[in-house]
Amino acid sequence: MNLIDKYLDEIWLERGLSENTLAAYRRDLLKLENYLPGSMLDASEAQLLGCIAGQYEAGYKTRSGARFLSCIKGFYRHMLKQGRIGVDPSAHLAHPKLGRGLPGFLSEGEVRALIDAPDVEKPLGLRDRAMLELIYASGLRISELIGLTTVSLNARQGVVRIVGKGGKERLVPVGAEALRWIMRFQAEGRPRLLKERGSAALFPSRRGGFMTRQTFWHAVKRYVLEAGIARKVSPHSLRHAFATHLLNHGADLRAVQLMLGHADLSTTQIYTHVAQARLKDLHRHHHPRG
Repeated sequence: MNLIDKYLDEIWLERGLSENTLAAYRRDLLKLENYLPGSMLDASEAQLLGCIAGQYEAGYKTRSGARFLSCIKGFYRHMLKQGRIGVDPSAHLAHPKLGRGLPGFLSEGEVRALIDAPDVEKPLGLRDRAMLELIYASGLRISELIGLTTVSLNARQGVVRIVGKGGKERLVPVGAEALRWIMRFQAEGRPRLLKERGSAALFPSRRGGFMTRQTFWHAVKRYVLEAGIARKVSPHSLRHAFATHLLNHGADLRAVQLMLGHADLSTTQIYTHVAQARLKDLHRHHHPRG
């Protein structure tokens, strides 16, 4: 008898579960087993989070994700109780808030198509390309992106200083590809856009001031259509693509939470925090455009 069937037999005797519930548990645990590269008993917290994020990317809603997580946590609690593992890798996984779904995810191909959509021969298109590269490379909120000043970027160190919610500051790695487009905009697009006007904005509007959220979001929606992306895209889609794709490429999720600027696990639900000193190295090694 395999591990999953043995577990289901044991909890059926303990809890008197229905056949439908047991069937649902079996489906969820098989998804986890198929995702993991090795034994379920050797799984790490990061691997469990990777599997959970993959289910959301595949279309899981919040309630389905909560059920999936409960199944996983129940399995590992039982394995710990039975002495089959020494540490429960699911112990610190937080349940998502029911009633609040996660924004839609974009695949890496869809992100590439969206980022390639602006006409970079025009100053506004070059600006928008640099902004899309940066928001995907660094997981910024739109409000953080449009609020960047020329002194926010440290090109030599490859980081951007973000002032997030509550005035909290954080340093986020930019990535070589995003930095290349930002510097190209600064050299080629910015002078053509400003026409000798001064501006403190890293990404100025047509008039030289800071862009509004609505202006940038309308531009994104236009590029979504031009890229032929059929799914619904939210203002946070690129931010969540940033986190999901880092995760899919093996990044430490504690680093992802810190780069996103979330102080509370209930906000990001599946991300935790890690020492800031590791952020840039993790980003360079694991981000698909790092």
